Amino acid sequence: MSDLQTLAETAKAWPFEQARALLKRLRNMEKQGKPKQGPVVFETGYGPSGLPHIGTFGEVVRTTMVKTAFEALTGGDFETKLICISDDMDGMRKVPPTVPNPESLEAYLQKPLTDVPDPFGTHDSYGAHMGARLCAFLDSFGFDYEFLSATDCYKDGTFDPMLLRALEKFDEIMGVMLPTLGAERQATYSPFLPISPTTGRVLYVPMKAIDAKAGTITFEDEDGTDVTLPVTGGNTKLQWKPDFGMRWAALGVDFEMFGKDHQDNAPIYSKITRILGCQPPQQYVYELFLDEHGTKISKTKGNGIAVEEWLKYAPQESLSLYQFQKPRVAKKLYFDVIPKAVDEYLTFLEKFPNEEPKAQIGNPVWHIHGGTPPTETSPVSFALLLNLVSAANPETREQLWGFISRYAPEASPESHPLLDKLAGYAMEYYRDFVEPTKSYRAPNDQERAAMEDLAKRLRAWTDPVDQGELQTLTFTVGKEHEFENLRGWFQALYEVLLGQSQGPRFGGFIALYGVEETAQLIEDALAR
Repeated sequence: MSDLQTLAETAKAWPFEQARALLKRLRNMEKQGKPKQGPVVFETGYGPSGLPHIGTFGEVVRTTMVKTAFEALTGGDFETKLICISDDMDGMRKVPPTVPNPESLEAYLQKPLTDVPDPFGTHDSYGAHMGARLCAFLDSFGFDYEFLSATDCYKDGTFDPMLLRALEKFDEIMGVMLPTLGAERQATYSPFLPISPTTGRVLYVPMKAIDAKAGTITFEDEDGTDVTLPVTGGNTKLQWKPDFGMRWAALGVDFEMFGKDHQDNAPIYSKITRILGCQPPQQYVYELFLDEHGTKISKTKGNGIAVEEWLKYAPQESLSLYQFQKPRVAKKLYFDVIPKAVDEYLTFLEKFPNEEPKAQIGNPVWHIHGGTPPTETSPVSFALLLNLVSAANPETREQLWGFISRYAPEASPESHPLLDKLAGYAMEYYRDFVEPTKSYRAPNDQERAAMEDLAKRLRAWTDPVDQGELQTLTFTVGKEHEFENLRGWFQALYEVLLGQSQGPRFGGFIALYGVEETAQLIEDALAR
């Protein structure tokens, strides 16, 4: 057993906890005489009615973290793969308002998404277009996955064995489903949804007859005639809850995570899988994100952050970190969390090389980077860059680098590409979120006297530019001017000088912006 495997057996990070639970499940299957055949399958599902979003990213990145932890735990004893399946055989319930010429799709309501024309004109169907968008989205992050189309699985025979078994177990499945439904729905419910041979629509109709031996169902079509169809070959699909369990069985899924909104239905999915003669996968339920007001984020409401929006202001790794941290705790996901996420990522990255191996595999960057984090860090925090932009108001990234190079002369855009990207992100974030909310205030008499004193001492500064010494100087001035709470002194500096209530260590800001420049900044603010 390798050292990494030994460490993985007791690692506290949640992906390792899930990896150990998954390994235990596989060992139990072996004891029951049902050893795993083929690769260990990690699955995520995607509803293609809308574009991939931050929840899609979160589910795939978190599942990938568990997959990496499992591979470390088992030392390559198992082949693994990640499947991302698109539920593109679902009927189109409403026309997405964002597509071109939405009225042209009205005639295709309730038809499988793969039978709806592509309004963008790039693929054979709307479902194929959205599947391609999903793959492009996942590819842009470098995920290692296998894409599956539910339509293909229904039509090419992948699901056929389990569909036939579901027909054999029709009454048992109904026994699971009916108690979960109201009386009106019970009267018309069927786990099988036939595709009308006359209209091509997905039909929610009761069955008039089932023939398990023949593998057929009989139902009333939309024209009033009775039709008998085989359940295989893409002639039918399953209702979404039975479909969930059937898919687990048909694809041999060993691990799947999903949001808390699925939690109440998870036992149903598992029961369906067992009825079909298979073992349900290891499951992990994560909490949903909230907006700044504590309301659940919704694609329809548009009250969250799109992945593209986050990536405009911060690197992908910061978003991965936010997904890694406390997945079972409801967290607010809005623009104010971005700077903190970036600096936390930088802190974890900087710590990693000097940590003991046990601490390293608990460090989020181990999981974000698949066990091999990059060695490059940033000598300047994101918060400090934001304050520098606020004070210097540079027009270009090159102007910003003029300040950075003085603070970190060993750094350049070529030698520190991460810092260069952060500089660009800081300018974008400042312009969109900080500048519009800046509110300068005048100092009171005590604050004015202290700031005048600090500016005078900075003008007289002859020692090397050291952020620790400059922090001490600022602290000393506040103490000598008898601020009861030195936090209030530092807050006053930011409110008077930069028009905001908080920032990073002021000594670091002075070192980055410049001693003389900070003195001038104070004098200009007091004169203003």
